[in-house]
Amino acid sequence: MKKYLPIILVLSTFKFLIQWFGNRNYGFHRDELLHLSVSEHLDWGFMEFPPMIGLIGKTAYLLFDYSLLGVRLFPTLAGVGILILCCLIAIEMGGKSKAVLLSGICVLAFLPFYRNHTLFQPVAFDQFFWTLAFFLLIRFINSQNRKYLLLLGITFGLGLLTKYTIFVWAFGVFIGLFFHKRGAIFKSKWIYISGFISLFIFLPNLVWQIQHDYPLLKHLEALKEYQLDEINPMEFGLAQLDYPFTLAVSLVGLGAFLIDKNLKQYRAVGIAILVSFCTMWLLNSKAYYVFAIYPVLFAGGAVKIGAVFSKKPALVYIVVAVVLFPSIYSIPAATPILPIDDFVRYKDLQEDNGRIELTGDYADMFGWEEQVNLVDSVYRSLSSEEKANCVIWAENYGEAGAVKILGKKYGLPNPISRHGSFWTWGYGNKDAEVWISLGNEQPSVEHVFEEIELVKIITHKYAIGEENGIPLYICRKPKIAIDKWWKAYEEHIFE
Repeated sequence: MKKYLPIILVLSTFKFLIQWFGNRNYGFHRDELLHLSVSEHLDWGFMEFPPMIGLIGKTAYLLFDYSLLGVRLFPTLAGVGILILCCLIAIEMGGKSKAVLLSGICVLAFLPFYRNHTLFQPVAFDQFFWTLAFFLLIRFINSQNRKYLLLLGITFGLGLLTKYTIFVWAFGVFIGLFFHKRGAIFKSKWIYISGFISLFIFLPNLVWQIQHDYPLLKHLEALKEYQLDEINPMEFGLAQLDYPFTLAVSLVGLGAFLIDKNLKQYRAVGIAILVSFCTMWLLNSKAYYVFAIYPVLFAGGAVKIGAVFSKKPALVYIVVAVVLFPSIYSIPAATPILPIDDFVRYKDLQEDNGRIELTGDYADMFGWEEQVNLVDSVYRSLSSEEKANCVIWAENYGEAGAVKILGKKYGLPNPISRHGSFWTWGYGNKDAEVWISLGNEQPSVEHVFEEIELVKIITHKYAIGEENGIPLYICRKPKIAIDKWWKAYEEHIFE
């Protein structure tokens, strides 16, 4: 093990540094603003996701305040952990130095991981728990030591508190274990003890779901209606082809797990991966949901390639180069290591009517500071009495999150929004004399208030389309019962 540490250390350092340079640029993404917002309302669950991201967000705040670098350090550390685990899996399966190198290089070359390990979202931590769980499963297969089953139960339980997609991992492993010693493990009490440990860890979130009338199911229904149903099922498979060189290594790994005589003891792992992939595809999932299976496939592929070229090790270096070099040019498109002006030149983007259209993720990192600054200027223009009786009403969770998180340095009051988890935190002062409306269109504000005044239409050169040209109103004299208006929107909070 010690002789492989220099390889792992060098690869991990490169991973960390690339992510670090990306983390410092642009601004918070709308999803990051939501995840930081829920960290101020810690609970055993939230309307859109389990509680882990809120706990990590609170930790980030206590350590670094709402620093972009500090917050994004956590998904970056998860990404570095995935690379280390990938190398350790290769070692556990008998891989030598070339296999360890190739497995880590695959993580460095897999472009979606740069995005996943930049943004403060549950995805990076979900991928980490999937990878850790596969590592523990392989350790158990090799040693038959029951402690790895217990650690697997803990890992699965923590994964459930992170992102519910790990249920698919559990289903895949359940099927796969029937192919390990003909399912003998199901005769052992330790597999059930492991399951009870997972259930015990997950239980508070399950109780929370019951108490709140299963928001997970409502969110999945809305996700299906507004996003997943619009996805062509072929897109899921075709998206895997976007990264052909890392895909080739992963397919070698899958084949090795399933049919290679030297790795036949890991057939259960191959079956689990295959079942997980097919389940995600049949559920019409987003392509990135399944990226968590790739680290263990990279390790398996690297071990097999290392064995094939054991007598010609120089060929492994050629494979390393083929896998890594084509990805290097595209890294700035996956994580923002370039300042925005350099990125515009890099992508050869053209200005059109004062606007430059960035990719969705990058565009979602711009405009929030300007929105909050304008809200603050309006708020400061109010009298002391009006400030004490003012509500800031944002149309969506991105705008609300911006006011809530970025607005702290201005001393702005917490906003309200009817979108997602913000709805659960209420409407604030229903008797407020002044409302500042951010992003709500004219018909919406006219429905609620007798007096509305358009302050400004907010535009931004780089902001995403839905956040460009949004109105800011000052509103007075509500003409409907605010509490009833709020309650009536419950069925629409995920729209």
